[in-house]
Amino acid sequence: MTHNSERVIGPCLDALHGISETVVVDNASQDGTLREAGARPWARVIANCRNAGFAAAVNQGVRTCARPHILLVNPDVIIDSGLQALVEACAEHGLAAGLLTDDCGRPQRGFTIRRFPSPAALAFETLGVNRLWPGNPVNRRYRYLDRDLDAAGPVEQAAGAFLMIRRDVFEELGGFDESFHPLWFEDVDFALRAHQRGYSTQFVPHVRARHAGGHSVRALAHTWRVKYWYASLLRYAAKHYGPLEFRAVCAAVAQGCFIRALTGTILSHRWGSFAQYKAVLRLALASCIAGRVSLRPEDDEELSTTEENGQEQVLTRSAQG
Repeated sequence: MTHNSERVIGPCLDALHGISETVVVDNASQDGTLREAGARPWARVIANCRNAGFAAAVNQGVRTCARPHILLVNPDVIIDSGLQALVEACAEHGLAAGLLTDDCGRPQRGFTIRRFPSPAALAFETLGVNRLWPGNPVNRRYRYLDRDLDAAGPVEQAAGAFLMIRRDVFEELGGFDESFHPLWFEDVDFALRAHQRGYSTQFVPHVRARHAGGHSVRALAHTWRVKYWYASLLRYAAKHYGPLEFRAVCAAVAQGCFIRALTGTILSHRWGSFAQYKAVLRLALASCIAGRVSLRPEDDEELSTTEENGQEQVLTRSAQG
């Protein structure tokens, strides 16, 4: 799944050369991503005319192939090891993930694996507690900071940037939930739904991949990054928490956004921070009152997936070239 990934997609696909089937789903990139991907004859490229979102692109790509195991790889990920151990773990448990590292080989602790977020974990995240006190007990548990990353075994969730899923599990769960649009929390939601069906995610740390992280997200304006992340967080809370817990998370989002906006205004001596967080404050307060994620029509136009995904152009090549 790519979006404006020209700088990173080439090395990612080169590392995948030799895998039986590689599918690239591009979400309306405006740079040279399609040119870079198309230069690799072993990759099959699907070029969407609009950004359908991460979850929709995953579902779209899976529909085009028929392999028993699906490996999700972000375009800024370069696989550094064989995948057979991952396939074996996935076949047994339903989901499997390797270890993500930075370019220097250091594990991306706190990101590569996590526990399912509790209401307290999301509240601490939105209130800024985890940033000010990263070693607090809630954050240590949520981000597996108490776990040896050299030890293989079951984990609650792994990053969707490098995740293998058994096809029958993917189909049983109906794929990724496309309401998490355009991104964030769709992989957490999928892992939790799989766990509820009796499947588990197996962590295989000797299968490794380098991960740059956030190359497409950084290109978004800060206002949209904030809006997308909080909207998906609230969707997750509404879907998986009870009414009181959901409202508590909404209240934490509203309070956290107010604190960030106020701090940003004081530090910058401008009112721009309030404008950036105004939509999220409105969404959090309205959702708290309604007991569900409450989007205005103009917000829904940007954040929902009720529109058609748009026409897609499919460039097909065989895996053998």
